[in-house]
Amino acid sequence: MSARLPANAWIASAPVVETMAALAAAGGEDCARFVGGCVRDTLLGRAGPDLDIDIATTLPPDQVIAALEAAGIKAVPTGVEHGTVTAVAQGRPLEITTLRRDVETDGRRAVVAFTTDWAEDAARRDFRLNALYADISGQVFDPTGEGVSDAKAGRIVFVGDPSTRIREDNLRILRFFRFYAGYGRGEADAAGLAACAALKAGLSTLSAERIAKELLKLLAYEDPRAAVRLMAATGVLSVLLPEVQGFERFERLVAIETEQLFTRDALLRLAALLPNDQEAVRAVATRLRLSNAERDRLVASVSGEPRLVSWASPRELRRTIYALGAHTFRDRVQLAWAADPRTATATQWRMMLAVAETWSPPPFPVTGEEIKAAGAPEGPLVGRIRKEIESWWVDTDFTDDKLAAIERLKAVVQGLIY
Repeated sequence: MSARLPANAWIASAPVVETMAALAAAGGEDCARFVGGCVRDTLLGRAGPDLDIDIATTLPPDQVIAALEAAGIKAVPTGVEHGTVTAVAQGRPLEITTLRRDVETDGRRAVVAFTTDWAEDAARRDFRLNALYADISGQVFDPTGEGVSDAKAGRIVFVGDPSTRIREDNLRILRFFRFYAGYGRGEADAAGLAACAALKAGLSTLSAERIAKELLKLLAYEDPRAAVRLMAATGVLSVLLPEVQGFERFERLVAIETEQLFTRDALLRLAALLPNDQEAVRAVATRLRLSNAERDRLVASVSGEPRLVSWASPRELRRTIYALGAHTFRDRVQLAWAADPRTATATQWRMMLAVAETWSPPPFPVTGEEIKAAGAPEGPLVGRIRKEIESWWVDTDFTDDKLAAIERLKAVVQGLIY
């Protein structure tokens, strides 16, 4: 299927034009083409301002570096052993990779040899809709003959034999479901599904970081529900997340985010798949080697204390927001809402989120200097007195009555010191 890219700002941008011109000066007009996601997404009208631009070239890495430097473009050898050089043109990074063919693969990494054959390069890519190239004029090249039609029809089909592609890199199992979540329509490719199911044990050979990155990308798509169901049906999900016991809360969370126009949140969706067991969730976060911040957020989101109910009063909500922090409170409310199948409570859950968005506690009415001025000696007693005042302040629904706070301070100091 012959195709051209629609007019798009990125292809005519100064950094792109400058980089392509530098490569053409060294190897001719046909030596470099855009490849992969930037071609696919532009073809589908999904190219955003943060689009990653990848360039494939017949030039070997040393010639790429020389061509860029001759044009005054910074060249960073980010992966020259695999043929990759990053050009930084006017502050914008563009990844340039020499055409390759696989010499040896073990399911995790590949030994490659450089080539000048575009078809050989396409043959080692994962899916036909990713094996698309385009030149600076926007002319699309489709070496497999099916990439353009797959992209437009929402078909995720491996290049060549699915089992062969997966054995080259086991992460392609997870990528199959990730691209189905983001681009797939209709029934998933049967041959691809069968290969993923048959070879799922290979996922255990991959690094936790690669799995976590791909899994969170999958969960970040607008509606990953069908893909997650397929992962479960093939046994892939049980290899990655054996803790998952059901999908109802996860599926309702995705529906709530869509209906309420909430920001899609991959980490919260992951929490929705996991049990309300802090130790189990902590173990998942550790196994996936998530960051400390991601781990702590996941664990906090599934805590049962303090208990959240849809009928909480505004005063109770303010106490809970103060205890948890607004971010954790919102996470807990969305998960509680997703666990509540009753449509009648939707307005109440929505109101709780609105309170978290609009209310923040006023400044604490007593300073450490005021506590010491009231007679508290320097040391741990100052902290104890502050906690007593804080407990009273929360009970008064965060009063901003300074005089009342000072009177309370005097009473606490009198009771604890004198």
